[in-house]
Amino acid sequence: MNNQYIKKPELLSPAGNFDKLRAALLYGADAVYLAGQSFGMRSAADNFTVEELYEAVKYTHERGKKLYLTLNTMPHGDEYAPLREFLMAIKDAGIDAYIVADLGVMTVLREIIPDAEIHISTQASIVSPEAALAYAALGAKRLVLARELGFSEIEAIRRRLPQDIELEAFIHGSMCVSYSGRCMLSNMMTGRDANRGKCTQPCRWNYIIYEEKRPDLPIPIEQTELGTFIMSSKDMCTIEHVPKLIKSGIDSFKIEGRMKSAYYTAVVTNAYRMAIDAYFADPEGYIYDPMWLRELESVSHREYCTGYYLDDPMEQAQLGTQTGYIRDKAYFATAIDYNEDEACALAAVGVELENADGKLYRFIQRNKVKVGDCAEMISPSKIGVAFEVGEIYLSDGTAAESAPHPSMVFWCRVPFEVKEGDIMRGAE
Repeated sequence: MNNQYIKKPELLSPAGNFDKLRAALLYGADAVYLAGQSFGMRSAADNFTVEELYEAVKYTHERGKKLYLTLNTMPHGDEYAPLREFLMAIKDAGIDAYIVADLGVMTVLREIIPDAEIHISTQASIVSPEAALAYAALGAKRLVLARELGFSEIEAIRRRLPQDIELEAFIHGSMCVSYSGRCMLSNMMTGRDANRGKCTQPCRWNYIIYEEKRPDLPIPIEQTELGTFIMSSKDMCTIEHVPKLIKSGIDSFKIEGRMKSAYYTAVVTNAYRMAIDAYFADPEGYIYDPMWLRELESVSHREYCTGYYLDDPMEQAQLGTQTGYIRDKAYFATAIDYNEDEACALAAVGVELENADGKLYRFIQRNKVKVGDCAEMISPSKIGVAFEVGEIYLSDGTAAESAPHPSMVFWCRVPFEVKEGDIMRGAE
């Protein structure tokens, strides 16, 4: 790849709700993508009301970052009236770009928001320079490439495009067994249309077969001792190949996962932020840090693969040996702002706010944490740092053995500095 294309890529993270948006921005995302209550491909995510969209744009722009709205379903004719109504409601929000897959949606978007920046969704299945040039000619600023591309194909597309047309590609997250996610299984089996954001993921289900004359004798389709998962794709993970991704000419690195947790968003964004920054700090002396992969293995995921970038699907089917997730480490708590009144209450009953063992910091509980637990603290641009949970206090200064209640506020002594937004998780 010509060096003129080697520039620092945007890191684009999912924001299924406001908590995930905050986590993405705090942990290094340059931009976030999200959806309203309709017309996005992840209808099961919390998503954003019209009022929340305005608030999200304001919050994102105040931090110098960008926000993209997904409008990438394939609406049927009777859905265009509500689409127009939705676009009229959000046209003054200041959204940086709109991700679309359907030419009808693009036309209506241009009609209602003439200056809208348009990004073509991966659902459009762009796999060739010719398709990329066609969408660019229609006024698209960015093309989200299909997942079914290797490095050489991406480089070929980049060479043919004008430099002001950007390329975006998924670098981490769930994969779909169907071509560019265009699947009819969910609609056929449950009546929920995957192409309108309602996929029930039947590719992840367990299946058996029946012999015509022996319907009472179900036969498992054996693949491994764990069972058969003939359509369940592995998850994509490219953390070991960040330099090659950069050199291929991708302008935006996209992380999948609007339905994942805020912990997932923070950890995955953080790992790729560290890898990208490390490369551009010293391209010639760049050294891959295996601790970045350790971070990615701490979140809920299926078995990892490199997607189509390096694996040949004809030789490596990229199908996992299990449908379930490899569970993430326990997400104990998030550090929150210092509260002077609560600090005074602790001091009034003789609790030392700071001593030789560390300082008390204030947290909001996400899962039960107790005294003696082995924990790690993760911070923006840092991997997890281990410590033992030694003291826990309630807001009134009462010592406690644990913080068992969801969203309860508590204080915990930590032997190093903690900042608002840092995440406490379980350690191995």
